[in-house]
Amino acid sequence: MNQKNIKDRISSIKSTQKITRAMKMVAAAKVKKCENAVKASRPFTKSMVEMLYRLLKTVKDYPEDEVKPSKPSQNWRVLLEKRNTKNVGILVISSDKGLAGAYNANIVRYTVKEIKALKEKGINVKLYVIGQKGLSALKREQRSLDFEIVKTYPAFIEGGSSALGTVVAEDMSTDFVNGQIDEMKIVTTRFRNMMSYSVEEWGILPMDTNTDNAEAYVVSEMEFEPNLSVMLRQIVPYYIANIIYQALLEATASELASRMTAMSAACNNADDMIRTLTIDYNKARQAAITQEITEVVGGADAQS
Repeated sequence: MNQKNIKDRISSIKSTQKITRAMKMVAAAKVKKCENAVKASRPFTKSMVEMLYRLLKTVKDYPEDEVKPSKPSQNWRVLLEKRNTKNVGILVISSDKGLAGAYNANIVRYTVKEIKALKEKGINVKLYVIGQKGLSALKREQRSLDFEIVKTYPAFIEGGSSALGTVVAEDMSTDFVNGQIDEMKIVTTRFRNMMSYSVEEWGILPMDTNTDNAEAYVVSEMEFEPNLSVMLRQIVPYYIANIIYQALLEATASELASRMTAMSAACNNADDMIRTLTIDYNKARQAAITQEITEVVGGADAQS
């Protein structure tokens, strides 16, 4: 490789490094805000789930709903019933942007593994996919695995979007009430810290009220005002939307942390490549100078 080629390559790497460094700085600036949002929302989500579980364990017989639900997510009686699982609806949360390390690949890999496990049990899978990266990869997997992608959504806004959570919750609730799916699940990532996250599967419906946890599921006498039906009509849709919103928050923070780590590694790799190419450039330059000196000396000797 001659001096010009080495110099051009160094210039190209430096230009790329400027981009990766800028992306690292942007991700670092956003991830702290998302981390704070995740940590602030976790206690509320935990309390919401505990409250509903305690309520369902306390009540043995559900009253008749006097008011017809205005939307499927309010049809709590159907949403809370347990069925023989024939179709599982899985919400897969990925991103629209790449350059986030193995973030999207890990989500797709986990989803494919879950689909295979359900297929072995004779259960059909229907996916609700957020993010273009996950959608593109899962479409390729459809060639070998038999599953349906029911609905797709654009990637969430940094910091999560409660509006998107509500939309997805309503779509999945509609299919659940109509009998299109018998279970609701989420494949998302749980934010650990700036350096790590884990891909997880969260169950939404049906709810297992047989879970034995003295702290979360204490059975006690309760009085409901105005009545239990009104409460469940409000709490159940809020529970579903809140779980999805929490998953969005966790995924946002995980994606940004993964991108920050990936771009940091890219910057470090660029520094190493520039250092190595600079040495090669200096060697080539020295060799050219030595060659010129040798030619001058050789020409002088020939004339003497």
